Amino acid sequence: MVKQEVVLDSMFHSLSDPIRRDILKRVAAKELSITQIAARYDVSMAAVSKHLNVLEKAKMIKRCKKGRQHLIRLEPQALKNASEYLLDYKEFWKSKLE
Repeated sequence: MVKQEVVLDSMFHSLSDPIRRDILKRVAAKELSITQIAARYDVSMAAVSKHLNVLEKAKMIKRCKKGRQHLIRLEPQALKNASEYLLDYKEFWKSKLE
């Protein structure tokens, strides 16, 4: 149970930043190189790399190397875990919001 909590903490932390959420949205559509990801944001390459490291630590993305490029893709299992966690509270919130 403790491992699951650590994974969820890391995952929700990674979702707390708008750039990281946008990166996830973009790599969900297709695999992108780090350069392609960085081109969209007005931050340094080092900042983008830090964002990617946070997402990778949370197991939300997978990095693979093809030649000289590092490609980033969404790791859907992490989102499945988050969805399952949040579904546990669905009925509670539904009754409170009605």
